[in-house]
Amino acid sequence: MSTDLPQGRPEQAAKSAGRAPAKARSGKSPRRRAREFALQGLYQWRVGGADTASIEAHVHDAEDFDKADGEFYRALLRGVIRQQEALQAEIVPFIDRPFADLSPIESCVLLAAAFELDNYRETPYRVIINESIELAKAFGGADGHKFVNGVLDKLAAKLRPEEVAARRAGR
Repeated sequence: MSTDLPQGRPEQAAKSAGRAPAKARSGKSPRRRAREFALQGLYQWRVGGADTASIEAHVHDAEDFDKADGEFYRALLRGVIRQQEALQAEIVPFIDRPFADLSPIESCVLLAAAFELDNYRETPYRVIINESIELAKAFGGADGHKFVNGVLDKLAAKLRPEEVAARRAGR
């Protein structure tokens, strides 16, 4: 499967960023892998106009897809595409420019995180934010992860106020 990410395949992006290639790093959870594949699919959707069916048809042939949580991948990909307008509306108050001006990676990472924050309450918000930061570091621009972190901190406080307050009180 071609990722169509600006830096090429994830391994190439990691090498060019001075990090070990994805397959050289061990310990990736099935959920982490699912998030990576979902980001790649969302990028194809956002930049290339690919539809869900064509994205899903090609991902099964991708290296290491069998190690990903396929159900979570499909839920994330389909959910973001289906709820894109509502998710974008949740994000817009916390960004300093029009959503369309965000890099495709930042916008896809933010959409996926907003979907997960809203629909996967069993996953702690800090896990979602940290995973999103890692995706932005691996696939995005130099400081994109800082932007993603700032936006998601604010979004989490809005979507999960009790959880955020409890974490802050426990510090």
